[in-house]
Amino acid sequence: MADTGLPIVAETSTASELRLSDCPNWVYLLQEFQEIYSRGSAGGSKAIRSHRKKIREALSQVMDCNPTVQPRQAVLKPVVAHLPRAFDLSSRGTMSGMGRALERASNELSWEYGYQRVPAHLAKKYAYCEVLGPRGPVVSERLTLGFVLFAPRTTYPQHSHVDIEESYISVAGAWSENEFAVFAPGSLILNKPGHEHRITTGDNDPCLLAYAWVGPSGKLTEPSMKFTKTRKRMEQGI
Repeated sequence: MADTGLPIVAETSTASELRLSDCPNWVYLLQEFQEIYSRGSAGGSKAIRSHRKKIREALSQVMDCNPTVQPRQAVLKPVVAHLPRAFDLSSRGTMSGMGRALERASNELSWEYGYQRVPAHLAKKYAYCEVLGPRGPVVSERLTLGFVLFAPRTTYPQHSHVDIEESYISVAGAWSENEFAVFAPGSLILNKPGHEHRITTGDNDPCLLAYAWVGPSGKLTEPSMKFTKTRKRMEQGI
């Protein structure tokens, strides 16, 4: 494993605390993340190649530490009604391993909106869950991994992330970013800090995306997402 300059600290487990090795569902799910960030093509992009390397090396270091697992209360949102269909779709393609691993952990997922007041048009069409990050369940200060689920015919507003480099990998369903291309399962798209992007999904099926965030630990703990003002979107013809 390459040296990223980040210290690896092994902690002594106590009888009462859970570690990653005690939780096979999380182990296998993280192994799927490691696999998809290792085997996929960068398509000739140096930026994507570099991002893939950042994710897999950070994840390797996290897993080598056998980090703490802090189970979160399982929480459902209305869009989770589409999750079984997303699992059906994922079982047909290149992301079947990721879909199966997530399905096995699905009773432990805490779905959320990420806003104190979710826009009314998104309340039934969107939610995300973290599987690794500062808030757990698998605890890491250097990396956040999770999933976002969209219902059919969803538009997620134009936005950007402050100081966070983000990638999405399609697990199930087709989607587009900024309406410039259609991304199928297995596709990766990279959003650099500050890059404005909007997500739309197809008419008939839900879309399940795996995501990875890297950035300063403070930003991962309290991520700041900036929505583009309506007037600016209109000026841009978006």
